[in-house]
Amino acid sequence: MPIVTSITKLLNIRVQLNEGGMQWVGLPRLVAAVSDAGGLGILTALTQPNPDALRNAIKETRALTSKPFGVNITLLPSINPPDYAGYARAAVEEGVKIFETAGHSPGELIKYFKTNGCIVIHKCTTIRHAKSAAKHGVDVLSIDGFECAGHPGEEDIGGLVLLARAAKELKIPYLASGGIADARGFAAALALGASLTSVHVGTRFMCTVESPIHQKIKEKIVASTEQDTVHIFRTLNNTARVFKNKVSMEVVSIERRPGGAKFEDVRELVSGQRGRVVYEKGDPDYGIWSAGICIGLINDIPTCEDLVLSLEKGVEEIISDMNTIVVKAKL
Repeated sequence: MPIVTSITKLLNIRVQLNEGGMQWVGLPRLVAAVSDAGGLGILTALTQPNPDALRNAIKETRALTSKPFGVNITLLPSINPPDYAGYARAAVEEGVKIFETAGHSPGELIKYFKTNGCIVIHKCTTIRHAKSAAKHGVDVLSIDGFECAGHPGEEDIGGLVLLARAAKELKIPYLASGGIADARGFAAALALGASLTSVHVGTRFMCTVESPIHQKIKEKIVASTEQDTVHIFRTLNNTARVFKNKVSMEVVSIERRPGGAKFEDVRELVSGQRGRVVYEKGDPDYGIWSAGICIGLINDIPTCEDLVLSLEKGVEEIISDMNTIVVKAKL
């Protein structure tokens, strides 16, 4: 029995399950597979070298699935910022109606998308940022707990507390993100948000048949535990959770030097191109790559369809089991 929420209705999806936008991972085959399985696949705009390449990726995805999918645009600190407006315009002109935004000062992008009749999901790591995004007119918030891969913010608030606060204080639908890789986490997120919430899954979808990353990296994820991630850029106030390997530990070591470190001290180590090579060549120690602590819950490499179906079945079983709990009234 499908679980229907306000988000499944809004996004026109069967399962309240979104694939997070992931650099070098959110490519057409994976996106289409997630959408075909009943969730919402999301292309990562900045994985593409320019707006015209994003146009082609959208067309390729549309050739693979007739189901809804979205596009992620993340605004990152940069000396030479990407053509964010160009990516946004290309996606809108290609007919995309669902966007995920993240990063600093997304107001202009949000305004552009809403002016063009699009649905906007904005990623936040604090409730105050979520409330600010809601004032900008976003339709859905993605609430990222401390457990997530990538950037968890600087306040270190875990999902259990963050999502409970969201349920109390937010007036629009939201996605639960960070640390969710199995049915228990899925069911817990639904309990924390009742009919308003859905789940946002990244690392778990990296470890699927349709994921574009190298098989050796998928196998590394399966072999890893929740202790195999680390935070970098903590001293630079731009914390990121990544896989714990030789490169990330070298970055941490540099940051811990007396007097701290500047970004220039680690620039070569954290190059995005090195991370891309990790996914392409399969050497987990070549560069920095994102992973959430939910890698400790991942023990197989299913198709997206099998993964989504197993999550659905597991959630239904958990909810059914909870209905058997007898609550005795106090005399």
